[in-house]
Amino acid sequence: MSPRTQFVYYVLWFAHPLLQTGVAGVMVWRKLHRKFPVFFAYIVSQILAFSVLFPIYYYSSNFVHYFYAYWASAAISVVLGFKVIHEIFVDVFRPYHALKDLGSVLFKWAGLVMLLVAGVVAASSTAASDGPIVQAILTMQTSVRLIQCGLVLFLLVFSKYLGVSWRQHSFGIALGFGTFASIELLLVALGASSLGVGTMSRSIINMSAYNCAIVVWLAYALAKSPVRDNSVNMLRTQRWEQSLHEIQYPATSDSLIPMFEGMVDRALSRTKGNALVAQTEMPLPLASANAISSPPDLNYSPLSPHGIISKT
Repeated sequence: MSPRTQFVYYVLWFAHPLLQTGVAGVMVWRKLHRKFPVFFAYIVSQILAFSVLFPIYYYSSNFVHYFYAYWASAAISVVLGFKVIHEIFVDVFRPYHALKDLGSVLFKWAGLVMLLVAGVVAASSTAASDGPIVQAILTMQTSVRLIQCGLVLFLLVFSKYLGVSWRQHSFGIALGFGTFASIELLLVALGASSLGVGTMSRSIINMSAYNCAIVVWLAYALAKSPVRDNSVNMLRTQRWEQSLHEIQYPATSDSLIPMFEGMVDRALSRTKGNALVAQTEMPLPLASANAISSPPDLNYSPLSPHGIISKT
């Protein structure tokens, strides 16, 4: 590593805790650490990780210490990064309880699947690789980065249906993570290819992208988040919410009885009303009219006891 490259490397690395300290301070000042406690814990953990990793990297002559310290901090970062995604999802779906509950269940299953995949990769890693633990952490990290990219795309597509503005804090957090995740995944693909991109070049690009993400978080923390609009393009989302609520809390059989009773009463009252109208408006038959206007004829032939008319 040349002195110039080393200087750039250290400057980019030192920029991490400085910018993150600014983000943490603004969050405490704006009381955003109460709204996004997991993201605040992630920022603080990154500052603490730098305070541990840099002295080991700079002063320790044994690289093994730095190796284990780095991957331990990477594992903590992956777990907190996944929790931050869930926190953003809950904040976006806060007005919709059924959708929020469904998203929480899906995130739990996604975390379980991610752990299973990481375990399988760790168990199938060869001895020539970095080790099963490192392979498991790398697999989980890649999975979290993919989910972060998907979260940004989800917010870009469904923001108008959810009433989420691009100026809101949750959107800014997702935008910072998604931008950094997309660049890191691209660098991982370039490292696996045969394009000849060096490790130091990829590290500098990755650190620069992370600094840009921190700048985005700082800008959104300083900006005032607008009030969420719950009246524009919300009909479709409300239908989703109502359908999920009906599936989650189906109506019992007892609650249908009053509804059917009301339907029967309305049908009977409507039938009686139609019959009464028909009787009052329908003209009398001719025979009935004659029977009313003239007295009854009493000259009729008596019947015999056996029901046969007797002969005279």
